[in-house]
Amino acid sequence: MLEIRHLTKIYDDGTVALDDVSFSVPDGEFLVVIGLSGSGKSTLLRCINRLIDPTEGEILWNGQDLAQLKGTELRQARRKIGMVFQQFNLVRRSKVIANVMSGRLGYTGTMQSLMNRFSANDMQMAQDAMRRLGIENQAHKLARELSGGQQQRVGIARALMQEPEMILADEPVASLDPVLAHSILQYLELLNQEDGMTILCSLHYLDLVQRYATSVIGLRAGKIVYQGSKRDIMKMTDRQFKDIYGEEAERLGNGLEGALEEEEVDA
Repeated sequence: MLEIRHLTKIYDDGTVALDDVSFSVPDGEFLVVIGLSGSGKSTLLRCINRLIDPTEGEILWNGQDLAQLKGTELRQARRKIGMVFQQFNLVRRSKVIANVMSGRLGYTGTMQSLMNRFSANDMQMAQDAMRRLGIENQAHKLARELSGGQQQRVGIARALMQEPEMILADEPVASLDPVLAHSILQYLELLNQEDGMTILCSLHYLDLVQRYATSVIGLRAGKIVYQGSKRDIMKMTDRQFKDIYGEEAERLGNGLEGALEEEEVDA
């Protein structure tokens, strides 16, 4: 169980990115966080794994408050939390296998990684992860030679090398076309359903949310303005929709029209 209690993040310039956010995520959930750019989605995910330090609040997971951990304790806790990024965050000039193996850094250490000193077990784990993501034949290509969808699969394979219990996916399909978007989310769904892995994923489009989420929270200006189950999101009212996306937003089928700006870095 992941429990977020009164989480607040105020940046140095005074921007309130998260404002007293509280919710819980049972183990094995596929939680989707929705909201416009700047609503706090990325800040929330990055606070959970401490890429960003929260200003106030608790992040309770596996009996620990991640918000209070430092040093070795924090590194050990973060081993079990994989991260998938919107812009892939690969070393583009390195081979796919090297990018995947970097997911073992929390276990092997930086020097061993730089010298490519990985155990036979680690190498087999990498082969298995790449095979599972359908990129085993790309292992010795440079990351920059891959398509966007392939690069994101490398990112997921890298996260799997942490042997995670939870994956945080920050707008993982924002730069992909609809077909590839479904492909990537299907891989995350597979990990959720077959491995019982908890997934927290931020998304924009309601059709994707309705297809993959088991639960949903909606953020607006750093506050939770919506919480619901898969059934709830299928029956979202226009009022609930506008509470999340603003009065100017209009629904187009199951999607969103008029409220999405050109994608910016999410506060």
